[in-house]
Amino acid sequence: MKIIKHFILSLALAALAVPGLQAQTNATTSPYSMYGYGMLSDRATALQRQMGGVGYALSSGRQINPMNPASYAAIDSLTFLWDIGADLTFFNRSENGTSGTNKGHGTGGGLDYIAMQFPVGKYMGMSAGLVPWSSVGYSFGSEVVNGNLANQGSGGVNEAYIGVSGRYRNLSAGINISYNFGNVINDVYAYTPDKHQTLFEHVMQIRDWNIIAGLQYKIPLNRFNHVTVGAVYSPKKTMRGHTWGAYWDITADSKADTVGYMNIKNHYYQPNTFGVGISYNHARTHRLIVEADFTYQDWSKAKFEPLLDKEGQIVVDGQHCNNRYKFAVGAEYTPRVRGSYLQRITYRAGGFYNRDYVRVGSNQVKDFGLACGFGFPTVEGKTMINLGFEWKHRQASPQALVKENYFSITLGLNFNELWFWQRKIR
Repeated sequence: MKIIKHFILSLALAALAVPGLQAQTNATTSPYSMYGYGMLSDRATALQRQMGGVGYALSSGRQINPMNPASYAAIDSLTFLWDIGADLTFFNRSENGTSGTNKGHGTGGGLDYIAMQFPVGKYMGMSAGLVPWSSVGYSFGSEVVNGNLANQGSGGVNEAYIGVSGRYRNLSAGINISYNFGNVINDVYAYTPDKHQTLFEHVMQIRDWNIIAGLQYKIPLNRFNHVTVGAVYSPKKTMRGHTWGAYWDITADSKADTVGYMNIKNHYYQPNTFGVGISYNHARTHRLIVEADFTYQDWSKAKFEPLLDKEGQIVVDGQHCNNRYKFAVGAEYTPRVRGSYLQRITYRAGGFYNRDYVRVGSNQVKDFGLACGFGFPTVEGKTMINLGFEWKHRQASPQALVKENYFSITLGLNFNELWFWQRKIR
């Protein structure tokens, strides 16, 4: 009955999280998100973001790690975990145009993810959750002959996953199966001097599935030290869903005129994804974890074709993407595992460099960032409050185009409960 209670509770929380995750994707504030599927996420929890986004070699019975499903087997047979995360982001950007430097600033954020994890045997664990896969959000305008244009974008793709992992001696293997869903919406408003207004809207509706396989291997060095090597792989596959374009004459209050509609199967693809990581772990009176990760996605081989109308004319151009790679490093340190409260606070720091899949003309989009954070244990138990701070810079190269700086405050609540523990009555 307790298993059923926790599972129903987690499903209810996931259902409540869907609108919040949609709000989070709408809170993205980058004009670079108008390309492709938007800005990609790496399934990192608040704890992992505080360590620069590492996770392929992280394995803990007290924290959920959706980045590598092999990690689920580390949970012990008495523990139930669920983790919920949110963030608040402040941004500013600058763009050098013909009329000088344009600047902007604002805020965004919201609910980021929700996940749970539980044992299904002595050597197996399972996890389920809802995490962002991509996000879109931008708003800017430009002058054209005899009028003005306003570009707006919103939406994104969410990922609902369920995963299982098994452990044999020092080797763990796991797999995530997920359902990806969401809408990517790109709008272009046209205004004439006589206040006539029209809208062209391009919608990409994703209803897809995905699979991620992971491995972790623990190499003991001695009683208190070990090294863990981790790897993940997600295969190249066609996307599923539909895409269409429509015109509105807003001034005349007319109905939408759909000018192109296409099943995206075999026209839009996601790439092969490879991730590897290595971590060093020390646990005696204090605890230290140091990890380095590398991610590679061959987006240049993933098709993103034009949207055509019934006559075969191009309604929306196709896109070419860059291969994406990301380096991340991070560390976590707890001064005294069983000391006073202040000694049990965990300190984290990390950084990353990412060459994104987005390509603007001949320009590549790159970003890098630094992060730090704290893990505050609750007085009465193993539950952890993860508070972090993240700074990120993004721009294109060789032309800088739009320069963006982000400062995010991240918060994760990791609830750790005893599942099968039976208290003795004296």
